[in-house]
Amino acid sequence: MRILDKYIIREYLKIFLVIAFSFSVLFLIVDISDRLPRLLNRGASWQNLTLYFVLRIPYLMVLSSPVMVLLSGLFLMNNLAKHSESVAIRAAGISVFRMVSPLLVFGLIFSIGILIFGEYVLPSAEYHRKVIYKERIKNQKIEDKKARSHIYYLGKDNNLYYIGYFDGYRGQLSTIDITTFLPESGEIRKKVTASKAVWEDDKWVFKNCYIRTFDGNRLQKSEFYEATEIEEVDVTPIDFVKSAKDPMAMNYFELREYIERLKKVGEKYTKELVELNIKLSFPFANLIILLFSIPLVTTSSRSKGKGLIFALGLFVCFSYLSALRICQSLGYNEVLSPVMAAWLPNIVFGILGIYFVVRAEI
Repeated sequence: MRILDKYIIREYLKIFLVIAFSFSVLFLIVDISDRLPRLLNRGASWQNLTLYFVLRIPYLMVLSSPVMVLLSGLFLMNNLAKHSESVAIRAAGISVFRMVSPLLVFGLIFSIGILIFGEYVLPSAEYHRKVIYKERIKNQKIEDKKARSHIYYLGKDNNLYYIGYFDGYRGQLSTIDITTFLPESGEIRKKVTASKAVWEDDKWVFKNCYIRTFDGNRLQKSEFYEATEIEEVDVTPIDFVKSAKDPMAMNYFELREYIERLKKVGEKYTKELVELNIKLSFPFANLIILLFSIPLVTTSSRSKGKGLIFALGLFVCFSYLSALRICQSLGYNEVLSPVMAAWLPNIVFGILGIYFVVRAEI
């Protein structure tokens, strides 16, 4: 059986490498044709253009990886059926599942490889591509958003925050109002107001600060401080900063940390959470899509339905990508949960793929 496994893998890899190279060139040509005129109009140098499009390759490779995996499987299965090799293998008592098991192992390893590639290579390539486009071609400076106004959020211990202005360049907050209330009755227990707060020695120092405590609706105590610290405040200046990086330019852990920062200051993070889950789900589309090439091995080389199977396989692949984009949009708009938005296409197409494999075995 090891001889058969090696043969299947060797033939598949030969086809896969040819298709991977062809798709890289094809997608790069399409991307260049679409973007080059606009970049030239902005006066981009050939050196920057070359770097820009080279750094585009990782994204194109990840995006097209399910198509490459599927086409490689379809061509391999067609060759096995065309030369009656699949008939001979099955006549020897080897099941379809056992025959293609090396491909499934490859699909799993390749999916993990894409996951790692998308974690370490793709974010860096996308970030540097954006730097080239923004700073070298458009002559715009890339920087995080460090100045914001009218910030509302619910912090820990039922503290409702309002911050009139955040100046991340100076590490200052202006016009601060912190209200502590009972969620059951809505009664205010404490209210802190300050004209500003300054980040000093890793803590906020509130200036011209009033601290009022309430018993029911009655003012119990009012204290004024020219400068004081408030223990309940657990946010730092970096928590208010909006990153200039796109989710694709962050790896999994950077994006997860950024989501935690958004949570802490009450910002919407649905889009980022969807992208976080897609970072895990999309690589395994390669294994799922590969399942749809297996039924071709049971089709006779003289069958009129062979072309239909190829067309169906490609249709399934692009249907998966379309379904992922639709679910992604639904996740952005909170119609689907972030987890379902990322994993629903995998679940649906995985069930369909397993069904076709079982049917091929019959």
